[in-house]
Amino acid sequence: MTEPVLDVHLKPEDAAHALRADVRAGLTANPKWVSPKWFYDAVGSELFEDITRLPEYYPTRAEREVLSDRAAEIAATTGAHSLVELGSGSSEKTRLLLSALREHGTLREFVPQDVSVSALTEAAHAIMADYPGLRVHGVVGDFTQHLSLLPGESPRVVAFLGGTIGNLIPEEREKFFRTVRDVLQPGEWLLLGTDLVKDPDVLVRAYDDSQGVTAEFNLNVLNVLNREVGGDFDVDAFEHVALWNAEQAWIEMRLRAKRDMRVSLAALGLTVEFREGEELRTEVSAKFREDGVRAELEEGGFSLHRWWTDSLGRFAVSLAQAV
Repeated sequence: MTEPVLDVHLKPEDAAHALRADVRAGLTANPKWVSPKWFYDAVGSELFEDITRLPEYYPTRAEREVLSDRAAEIAATTGAHSLVELGSGSSEKTRLLLSALREHGTLREFVPQDVSVSALTEAAHAIMADYPGLRVHGVVGDFTQHLSLLPGESPRVVAFLGGTIGNLIPEEREKFFRTVRDVLQPGEWLLLGTDLVKDPDVLVRAYDDSQGVTAEFNLNVLNVLNREVGGDFDVDAFEHVALWNAEQAWIEMRLRAKRDMRVSLAALGLTVEFREGEELRTEVSAKFREDGVRAELEEGGFSLHRWWTDSLGRFAVSLAQAV
């Protein structure tokens, strides 16, 4: 088996610099925030895999149902030579698409993108073992910064799955769609996974499970800050909060201080005060309706071609074409 090609646009020192800049901006803001991209150290990634298997966390199962039902149709519609996956991780669900495209006879190349060299290399080797003869061209980069550098043989389908688009606020989503459109040629494709608006109780339970796994995942970001920027957060002095923001149509995850405290971040030369009850926002996860997705895609230069949901109408996968 030949080695995968890797384009490295994000080096460890770049990630460290970005983390420090984000933390300084977020912890000096009012209200305070931390970007969800810093959840995913080794522990956080394992915890998220655990979350996807929880009974309350439906998005992964619902999206897999749609992809399983529609992969052959996606392959026939796009005739893609290259599948580009943003935020690929282990590329598990992507195998449904790869298999369908290979069965259709058009697949030549897989382009996974992720921020981690090690995770991307491991995933690339696994894909090459399972799909002999498939070219794998990995891209180590941040999908908010390095989209313009994506390779791939046309026609391409860019997959952005898992509802990750919901972690972007509207201004960031607008920039994302326009940037992806600028990368693609007219007629190429974007495959997008979006969680849908539903009963707030169902949504909140998906982010505040009975076993406390999501709470552990959320709190772990403080361990990341302690390790990476010399923080002295007392993790036990914070509690996990998940709530539905109806006005913004998104779930917010927060960490609430149980007492007054001062936190030092040695690598930043920064000291931050928290009042008892003060909350640090760690994630938004927007939920969507079909008309809203259609409008955002059209504003970004795409035409919505197909809209599919799981059997319970909880999660949507849409296929849009660059115009």
